[in-house]
Amino acid sequence: MQNEQETAKQPALGSDVPQFATAEYAHIPGTERCRICSSSIFNDYYRVNNQMACAKCAGEAREGQPSDSHAAFLRGLVLGVGAAVLGLILYATFTIVTDFYLGFIALGVGWLVAKAMLKGSNGIGGRRYQIAAVLLTYAAISVAAIPIGIAGAIKQNKERVVQQKQSAAADEPSAGDSGSTPAESAPRVRLNLGSFALKLLMLGLASPFLELEDPLHGLIGLVILFVGLRIAFQLTAARPLDVDGPYRVTAS
Repeated sequence: MQNEQETAKQPALGSDVPQFATAEYAHIPGTERCRICSSSIFNDYYRVNNQMACAKCAGEAREGQPSDSHAAFLRGLVLGVGAAVLGLILYATFTIVTDFYLGFIALGVGWLVAKAMLKGSNGIGGRRYQIAAVLLTYAAISVAAIPIGIAGAIKQNKERVVQQKQSAAADEPSAGDSGSTPAESAPRVRLNLGSFALKLLMLGLASPFLELEDPLHGLIGLVILFVGLRIAFQLTAARPLDVDGPYRVTAS
């Protein structure tokens, strides 16, 4: 009997009892503010990329979204090419001057190319921008191996010439010895600049994989290169504004 009385005294679960398992948010007119312009919201509100916004800002977001075009892509591509060339020069110059290979520069090249393309396209991204950014980033990083290799070959050639001169000076016969004969000049080989440049370009593009001759160093370089390409791919993705609403502001 006592248990029945205690049960009767307990309030039934209903609307008057707070439900802590469910989160409820009250939007009180006049207290909410637009997350874009900070103006007060009294009646209706919208959501721009899940951020509360007033009707004015939501309308501007819908109308102000830039549309893709061939001209926008061309501008982005031109600036992207310029950024790739700049990244190539910086990467090669750093390596040649310091004689130190820093693969993490690939991350900066990917960021530089992507930002340049977005600057040229006024913030427009998309699949073709991503593909172009990845190709330009890869070309800049891989082709940088050409000037680096040329500089290394020139340095080695200078060292070899110095060693040969020192060796020749040590073995030079006395002034009274007339038995020496002048060395015959080697025949000149005519160089086809076009095919030579094409061969250098192919070697440069393949250089990240040719470095796998040293498995550990080559694998680390490929991983860093992949991260740089991923940065360029992600930054140039399309970012359309998601505008929802209107929703009614009601106190609860």
